[in-house]
Amino acid sequence: MKRRDLLKLAGAGVMAVAAPAVWTGASAQAFPSGPITLVVAWPPGGGSDISMRLLADALSKQIGVPVVVMNKPGAGGAIGHREVVTAKPDGYTIGMLASGGVSLPYLNPQANTLDEMEPIAFFGEDPFALQASNASGIGSLKELIERARANPGKLRNGNDQPGGSSYIAISIFEKQLGFKVTKVAYGGYAPTVTALMGGEIDTAAVPVPDAIEPHRSGKLKLLGVSAAERHFMAPEIPTFKEQGVDLIAGSWRCIIGPKGIPQDRLTVLETSILKVLKDPEFVDKAKKAGFAIQPGDGKFTAARWKKDDAELYPILLEAGLVKARQK
Repeated sequence: MKRRDLLKLAGAGVMAVAAPAVWTGASAQAFPSGPITLVVAWPPGGGSDISMRLLADALSKQIGVPVVVMNKPGAGGAIGHREVVTAKPDGYTIGMLASGGVSLPYLNPQANTLDEMEPIAFFGEDPFALQASNASGIGSLKELIERARANPGKLRNGNDQPGGSSYIAISIFEKQLGFKVTKVAYGGYAPTVTALMGGEIDTAAVPVPDAIEPHRSGKLKLLGVSAAERHFMAPEIPTFKEQGVDLIAGSWRCIIGPKGIPQDRLTVLETSILKVLKDPEFVDKAKKAGFAIQPGDGKFTAARWKKDDAELYPILLEAGLVKARQK
């Protein structure tokens, strides 16, 4: 996990022996002096993986050392989160947290809580695209709603995980429009889209970047986008609101680290990541890949966590996924 540039370390070691009074701890050393690992708690090929590989490439150039993506999928993100939380807090291991990480501790007692994570930077948020498989024969949002109302529980809807972002979105959708679908979890957006293309499920709500290629190639039918405005990658697809459904929902990503990273190193990471996210060249590159960049610092990220936690808990409670909090 934590790799080091041996030549630089060797040089640092010689300096430490020659002038021990200069070094008051790990934080006093030049940072970074070796590769940084960026843990992605989702499988390769999905939007989270692609977005973080874009970031890793640009951050490597900005910060001056390799930034290596490590995929650690499983347990709805809990395995990857634990990899970050339990890492040595020296700044050489960071990770990506998606919005589903807010609800995960409620659903999995073994999952790490937000209190165990250090918010470093906010990456951005993607609206959901509601899609239907070609096998389902569903051709519009109106048709989906009518069929779901007429056949409660018959339509199979794929999602990331129970309590995850797409699960929450479809749960709100059900409540607003008065129907029920059977929810099927796939542990990530990439496998959800694969299952949808294979006809295992009828519908799925995934972030637009995960939906765009199957839509363009005609492998899936894109029914609507849960955003205030039409998405720049699919301007021909109307928003939910244009189709009479007042729902705005999406999945965001942020960068985290383990608690205890020295403040000077944390500042280097935060500043470097924000420089990348505000760079017009990177923003344009990300946009072409389907990602809307909305940079925010660690404080902004922490505030977003708090806001989402307050909003999501009642939804999880109503869905029967959590127990009522003790007063």
